[in-house]
Amino acid sequence: MAVNKIGDALAETGSNFASDEDPELVGDAIPFGLKTMEGLLESAPKHKGLLLGASSGFVQYAYGWVQLEGDMVEAKDLARATELRERARKLYLRARGYGLRGLEVDFPGLRDALARDPKAALARTKKEHVPLLYWTAMGWAGAMSLKVNDSEVSADQPIVEALARRALELDEGWGLGSIHEFFVSWESARSTIGGSVERAREHYEKAIGFAKGRRAFPHLTFGESVSVAKQDKAQFVLMMEKALAVDVTRADDQRLANLLAQKRARWQLGRLDELFIE
Repeated sequence: MAVNKIGDALAETGSNFASDEDPELVGDAIPFGLKTMEGLLESAPKHKGLLLGASSGFVQYAYGWVQLEGDMVEAKDLARATELRERARKLYLRARGYGLRGLEVDFPGLRDALARDPKAALARTKKEHVPLLYWTAMGWAGAMSLKVNDSEVSADQPIVEALARRALELDEGWGLGSIHEFFVSWESARSTIGGSVERAREHYEKAIGFAKGRRAFPHLTFGESVSVAKQDKAQFVLMMEKALAVDVTRADDQRLANLLAQKRARWQLGRLDELFIE
């Protein structure tokens, strides 16, 4: 009972971090929280709040601190960038593992069922499972993006898509349109094998509709995914400027995410010559 109560409290720490205005402070604190969650999960292995907190926490830490640093140091230190990206990939896979464990609390054997028929395996999931579906997909996709030649992970693309699409079906407005943001990148990256830049644009429009000006990530994601692929420099600059125009002074649960998105947007604007041929 004590472990469960502590777990409930710790699983809510993400909301406190989300409104923080100091990404470095949060970045220093997150690893301790994640390791504490892992310790508690040894005593309460089926605590869904902790499993969700671990899954979402590892994804956000991997992207917002480890992968971002790796991307930003690449031009000066390729070896360090490679090291950081490999670390981020492992963190994404850890997030995937906790997400699957969280889903298996209600659906025992789901991992094996996903390998056989992803859509059928997820048919019984409900709206309450959307956060776990989303973060599991994000962890899996993050790992794939950092090691595209990993056949074992890449072969699981249908599972990743099924997880995200099921989340979209159940609650497309969840997270102020975060699931649509996922599909902006997903559709654009797969445009040569069944994806669609036009569908990516549709998801972008829906994402900004749900966000109502509160999230910078839709603009950042569209610019990095679609504008770069199309080599549309003007559009890319516009997207980065839109991301930077989001008000981060407002005290809400999007502040930290917006600060991280804007940090990346500023960095991207400083490397236009690397991203665009003309």
